[in-house]
Amino acid sequence: MALPQLIEVVPFEASPAANVVVPGSKSITNRALALAAMARGRVVIEGALWSDDTRYMCEALRALGFAIEVERDVAEPANRRITVEGRGGEIPRGGTAAAPLELFVGNAGTAARFLTALVALGPGVYRIVGADRMRERPQAPLIEALRALGYRVDAPGDCLPAVVHGGEPRRGHVAVSAAESSQFASALLLAGHRDGWSVEVTGADADEAPYIEMTRRMLAAFPHDGGAFAVEPDASSASYIWAAAWIAARDRGPGWRETTDLRVANWPESGWQVDARFPGFLPLPPAASRERDLGDSIMTAIALAPLAEGPVRFDDLGRLRVQECERVAALRTELTRCGARVTEVGDSLLIEPGPLHGADIETYNDHRMAMAMATLGLAVPGIRILDPGCVAKTFPNFWQKLALGGPAGLGATLLDESGTRLDPAALFEE
Repeated sequence: MALPQLIEVVPFEASPAANVVVPGSKSITNRALALAAMARGRVVIEGALWSDDTRYMCEALRALGFAIEVERDVAEPANRRITVEGRGGEIPRGGTAAAPLELFVGNAGTAARFLTALVALGPGVYRIVGADRMRERPQAPLIEALRALGYRVDAPGDCLPAVVHGGEPRRGHVAVSAAESSQFASALLLAGHRDGWSVEVTGADADEAPYIEMTRRMLAAFPHDGGAFAVEPDASSASYIWAAAWIAARDRGPGWRETTDLRVANWPESGWQVDARFPGFLPLPPAASRERDLGDSIMTAIALAPLAEGPVRFDDLGRLRVQECERVAALRTELTRCGARVTEVGDSLLIEPGPLHGADIETYNDHRMAMAMATLGLAVPGIRILDPGCVAKTFPNFWQKLALGGPAGLGATLLDESGTRLDPAALFEE
């Protein structure tokens, strides 16, 4: 069911009371799918996110010859129960040099990077191709690492599309930089654990990179001989619910969680997801770092910054520039459009509190731009989100969660371009 061309978010009239279920983690789901394909036996993945990014991963694995069964999840409409028949490190299918087996990954960075490494173990030739933006996103460190291991990868400019010539497993030591993306290291760790790739991670704070640590912990906990694996809720997606809870709180000070009845159900306590820290960053501190403090949820924090008590500086944002869009420039542009005072210096943004007004918000086909700015609309009248359907990348029922009444959702009023209130039932189709 198509969403309208824009959705206007109306600020809360009353504080909602809800315990909102958030779909499964995209990062964990796509890692679990890669590991399940490599497992020696059947793996059942419970609570797996079913969104654009995870669909691309499943479709690619099916194209590679893996048997995958997808069933609905009764607890959360945007989740699935996915059964994968692992092949113990074997990749069933491959193409030829004349006709490579093509795998389309859309704009899914995890799928693009994980599959590029995975198919190197396959019996043939593979072409990894993505959407236009994915062709601009970094891939060179991973491609260089695979070449260092002895694999042939043809990729003009070391970007997608890339043609990977698979072959026999090649044990060896390889270094890869995580400066542009931790996904390069994760891809090598996921694909190489079976065949003995020794992966050395370089780059700023690489050993502490939280998404690489997630991969290592998953490798230790995963049922490699078959079994069941549960995906926890996505902490990055949950940041929008926690942000809404802070906006709706009767007191936005340090004890704000005691003055709101809005919660996230089954909040992850594993420590795998860096963005599980997000509620502890509200109210916002004077400074926060993308490298040291938060992951993708730093975009949610940036969107809330004009509502803070004082100026907030966000540092180490360089990685945001090479993701789904140039996110630093996009956040500065759209917050300024709403009247915010934003200063960009290097890879930092300084945001000062002050009065805001409504605006039509460009989303740049970026799901997190749409959701972060929609959250601001719960406090600022007149925020209208263009291309709201881009949230399907990681949180396909985001708008429905906003519009549903408690206890399932926030009960927010959402309007279409004509000012007509949207029915929650029309905001998501399984």
